[in-house]
Amino acid sequence: MLYLESPAGVGFSYSANQSFYNHVNDEMTGHYVPQLAQLIVKSKVKFNLKGIAIGNPLLEFSTDFNSADEYYWSHGLIADDVYSLLVNVCNSSQIMRAAIRDLDAPACTAVYNRLVKELGGKSIDPYNVIGDVCLSSGQSQMESLYQPLRARFQDLSSPRSRSDALSQQEVQEEEDVCAQQKTDKYLNRKDVQQALHARLVGVARWNLCGNITQLYDAREREKPTITVVGSLVKSGIRALVYSGDQDSVIPFTGTRTLVNVLAKVLGLKTTVPYRPWFEGKQVGGWTQVYGNLQLSFVTIRGASHIAPASQPVRSLTLFKAFLAGKPLPNA
Repeated sequence: MLYLESPAGVGFSYSANQSFYNHVNDEMTGHYVPQLAQLIVKSKVKFNLKGIAIGNPLLEFSTDFNSADEYYWSHGLIADDVYSLLVNVCNSSQIMRAAIRDLDAPACTAVYNRLVKELGGKSIDPYNVIGDVCLSSGQSQMESLYQPLRARFQDLSSPRSRSDALSQQEVQEEEDVCAQQKTDKYLNRKDVQQALHARLVGVARWNLCGNITQLYDAREREKPTITVVGSLVKSGIRALVYSGDQDSVIPFTGTRTLVNVLAKVLGLKTTVPYRPWFEGKQVGGWTQVYGNLQLSFVTIRGASHIAPASQPVRSLTLFKAFLAGKPLPNA
């Protein structure tokens, strides 16, 4: 099996050409997967590319990040007054943008501090709001929410334990919520690194989410890629956009809105109205399909930001259906 780490600087990956970092500024699956597919299509090289699947993707900066505000409130994570501050004073996309652009935004700083405090700090994982957290970790889950805010507000980094409780009835044992901490320790063993032929270039140790914001322009994440997905669909590439419904960082609500608008722009009619789909006898999530399976939106019930990690069986059912070009199982 071949594992690809992207962009350079993630995990054990690196680039010998330092100018590479000035040109490849993509971030998250919502960016580098559609953009890579677009490059393949434009290259005219005969790749057998049939479709792309992107999970909890960042497709449009304001829509995606602002959908978190209502998600927090609707899930009981914040009170009415904090939600009102997010709506009327400074929303999540404005908080993020202020940090990325190093803007002096005291109102946003105040709202952000209230938000983090009310969300529970170390006690909640924003990437999986129903999951437990690794109690042995000193990393605050809410401190890990907005990595670009590091320089402006406080020391933040990406999630340390996107955990979950029982994934579903078929999974008998509870997921190890400290698995990522154990992985960190394992991959920093010298014998493991030697066995993997890994080279640590420019960093002292392997890190789950290295500070690549020092290498890349964080403003690139403000560029929308939903239009790139649209161009791929127009060129005959099927697109599956799926969301773990327990992720508050890139909530399914914003993604669903973006996909629905894209379908209208492309003139694709709804062929499978919004309905539940099933894994066995249990609801696996909800789905809506546009055109002849050209564009699909799917939620995975009970899944986190990384859906296959928390709901592997339901995720497998989804991927099998997509690869086979078939609709998801009905009741």
